[in-house]
Amino acid sequence: MAWQQKILRVNLSTGSCDIEALNMEWADAYLGSRGLGSKYLYEEMDPAADALSAENKIIFATGPLTGTMASTGGRYTVITKGPLTGAIACSNSGGKFGAELKLAGYDLLIIEGEAAKPVYLHIENEKVEICDAGEIWGQTVWATEDILAAKYRDPLMRFAGIGQAGETLCRYACVVNDKHRAAGRSGVGAVMGAKKIKTIAVRGTAGVRNADPKKFFSVVNEVNARMNDREGMSRDGTLAMMDVTNSFGSLPTRNNRSVRFEGADKLNPEAMHSPNANGHTNIITNGACFGCTIGCGRICKIDPTHFSVKDRPEYHGASGGLEYETAYALGSACGVDDIDAATFAGFLCNEYGMDPISLGGTIAAAMELFDIGAIDEKTTGGIKLEFGNAEALCAIAELTGKGEGFGADIAMGSKRMCEKYGHPDLSMTVKGQEFAAYDGRSMQGMGLAYATSNRGACHLRADPYGHDFETTEIEGKAKIVAETQRDTAFLDASGLCLFPGGCGWGLEDYRALVDAACEGDWSSAERMHETGERIWNLEKLFNLKAGLGKKDDTLPKRILKEPADVGTGKGLVCKLDEMLPEYYAINGWDAQGVPTKDTLSRLGIE
Repeated sequence: MAWQQKILRVNLSTGSCDIEALNMEWADAYLGSRGLGSKYLYEEMDPAADALSAENKIIFATGPLTGTMASTGGRYTVITKGPLTGAIACSNSGGKFGAELKLAGYDLLIIEGEAAKPVYLHIENEKVEICDAGEIWGQTVWATEDILAAKYRDPLMRFAGIGQAGETLCRYACVVNDKHRAAGRSGVGAVMGAKKIKTIAVRGTAGVRNADPKKFFSVVNEVNARMNDREGMSRDGTLAMMDVTNSFGSLPTRNNRSVRFEGADKLNPEAMHSPNANGHTNIITNGACFGCTIGCGRICKIDPTHFSVKDRPEYHGASGGLEYETAYALGSACGVDDIDAATFAGFLCNEYGMDPISLGGTIAAAMELFDIGAIDEKTTGGIKLEFGNAEALCAIAELTGKGEGFGADIAMGSKRMCEKYGHPDLSMTVKGQEFAAYDGRSMQGMGLAYATSNRGACHLRADPYGHDFETTEIEGKAKIVAETQRDTAFLDASGLCLFPGGCGWGLEDYRALVDAACEGDWSSAERMHETGERIWNLEKLFNLKAGLGKKDDTLPKRILKEPADVGTGKGLVCKLDEMLPEYYAINGWDAQGVPTKDTLSRLGIE
């Protein structure tokens, strides 16, 4: 079978490291990764506990297909209670760390308690050590990996950890692995910081088994042959969406004041591939995660004459470049059309360990506060925080990473920051988490998806894109959002990436891989739907017990009351109030968004 059937449990309070048997009944019901990790979190902690307390747990969860030869089999998920939202945090990452954890022999790593002083975790198969982190605490993600790589002298060792943003408890600090891949959203890195665990170093040689290796090999070849639409994703990555949303009129701009950005052509794929006036090209090559046959990652360099790096040669090398969400958050959301400035701010996010979506969304909100006079240069420490000011973007991003000056306010996230300065309506968030790069007025289904996402505003919890780009009419959108939330939960639980679904795969291809790798019959669409629905409802129950309810399934006043200014959705607001009751009913929830006893009984929950 594809499960290792082992859990590594580390208690930082007691210093114990124990290997336990995986609960296979739960694996059978929740599959793995997002699903299985959420089940363990739900059963083992009080959802009402403070996210930054020792009572919270943080779980690194692989899926049954993580570490296998299935394309994109490098995904892992970090599950905890999120300090940004107070909701369940479930943040997915690629790179090579997840596969290495699985190859070390573990389906899940559960970290509990709180260390008395900074530590890091060193894992080599069944050898597990809690080590003193004195020499690396206070270091960036990049420096930490370099120091430990030199110490252990193993080029195949992988790392996942935090930078200074996690140490200073930035509410949207992330866990960065492989230097520029990240479990990015909801503040999972702040939970590591609160527990005083700097990083996890892992090396594994245990291998991964499959229920039927011959069948699995055959299915891998068969489904890979259907992944026949990769060229665009390989060349342009997710940044290709920049032109699509800008043309449609759904690209959030200047803190969602507008839905179209006049500077989008300076941030799009052509801008990334074309030499600038100095002959410098932003992108160097594309990059791929473990087992990936797509290669959507951007590996980029900043023009060494650019103001952000001209006197800082340490930033002249290549690293992870702009994805669409990063380019939006550090570009159009802030009114900045400088691709090198956005790339530099993105480098800082990787180096200090910050979610670029929440960072950019919070800076955008601060720029609006500055614009209306709610804050000034005295507040910001002399930074002229105006929309379009690339120098201000770079300066405040670095301060935020270090937790210094006005950066400490930006590190609160836009909800808390806007409340502090008396304008809560300027925070473009759901459950305290900043919007991704789609406006919920032009894209009504995405508006509903944001409002109902269990982890706060998110573009990866549902798939209403096709229908949203076809029509702004709301008929059918509640059903699409509910069904794709369910199916996406299953895909996340498998340990694979969502992107093969945009390159030729259908849901049946994911099912075929799970069925070949795992014991039992996973081939039916019915089981896939039910598994995803079970995961979605369990996450919902966690949030209800954490104190979130119908009042939190909503959108900012701007999206509900202020019509889109241009584009396909010009004149529209999000019709959430019309879609939400239908969405609840489709899910088998009552009028307050609470799963009914019949729904929970059917799914075998509680």
